[in-house]
Amino acid sequence: MSFVDTFNSLNWDDISMSIYAKTAQDVERALAKPKRDLEDFKALISPAAEGYLEQMAQLSYAATRKRFGNTMSLYIPLYLSNLCANSCTYCGFSMDNRIKRRTLNQEEVLAETQAIKKMKFDSVLLVTGEHETKVGMNYFRQMLPIIKPHFNYLAMEVQPLDQVDYAELKELGLDAVMVYQETYHPSTYAEHHLRGNKMDFNYRLETPDRLAKAGIDKIGIGALIGLEEWRTDCFYVAAHLDYLERTYWQTRYSISFPRLRPCEGAPIKGEVQPKSVMTDKQLVQLICAYRLLNPEVELSLSTRESEKFRDNVLPLGITTMSAASKTQPGGYALEEQELEQFEISDERSANSVESMIRSKGFDPVWRDWHSAYSG
Repeated sequence: MSFVDTFNSLNWDDISMSIYAKTAQDVERALAKPKRDLEDFKALISPAAEGYLEQMAQLSYAATRKRFGNTMSLYIPLYLSNLCANSCTYCGFSMDNRIKRRTLNQEEVLAETQAIKKMKFDSVLLVTGEHETKVGMNYFRQMLPIIKPHFNYLAMEVQPLDQVDYAELKELGLDAVMVYQETYHPSTYAEHHLRGNKMDFNYRLETPDRLAKAGIDKIGIGALIGLEEWRTDCFYVAAHLDYLERTYWQTRYSISFPRLRPCEGAPIKGEVQPKSVMTDKQLVQLICAYRLLNPEVELSLSTRESEKFRDNVLPLGITTMSAASKTQPGGYALEEQELEQFEISDERSANSVESMIRSKGFDPVWRDWHSAYSG
């Protein structure tokens, strides 16, 4: 059994029609319930719920404070390589793009690590392109022992691996893995993944199952908003989370909701054409809906979003934020400028983001909140 079995029992068109058929009465019923299910989630992400955003925000704020207090966990991505063996239409690292390629060696990784530590971060997300031969397990075996001693919490966002590989990486200090399905619509997925191992929709879909079986502490899931109709795609994320929590209840989970950003190689250079456009108001609606569905799940907001948006939405359900992000290998100590995966929007320093968080009455936490508060 894996989520593929659950996935195959779901019908995209039926779910989409169900979401758009939800009424104001369905929304009010969902908001009145102390515990909500996936049908309630459909109502909360439906067009009918857009008029209830203030009430959703208040309930989401209260639920988040009750579970997470006034803390905000901070992390930073460390890009190790932009080599990639996949062809993906929306990513600057795609193998078809004629960009400068770089994979950090041990000395460069140590320099990047030291630059990040000077910014106070104690939680780091390692990111690479998906290239199993040049940036695969042999490379990870070299780099994790260099990086882990410097950070309390170590997460990765790399190509999907086998269960035995995740178990080995856990022994080397890996705490969390982020693996995003991009879109849960198989034919749309095929349109955007043209070459490479990432074409295998089901292998990617089963990755959280393999992670949980390997004993990884935290698993991050999500959809790349804009590839498909966002409400239906995000329902599938919620259904995936529901399955994972029921099947692997000892594992922690996080959800991200990245919107498409400009990248090299897009249909119009520097410009991405989303199939489904999500407004800022609708992203707030989605964040609140996830929180009202699940008071326990961690919700992460990256520097893809603007300063203003991040500042305003911070209290409503977010538990984790990135800061001072560079999306290219060598972006910190080496000050490399030409290799980024996508353009970030919030370019503030870590100190500036920390000051903003404090100004809103929150306590910045530089390490994973679970480790920080469990001794």
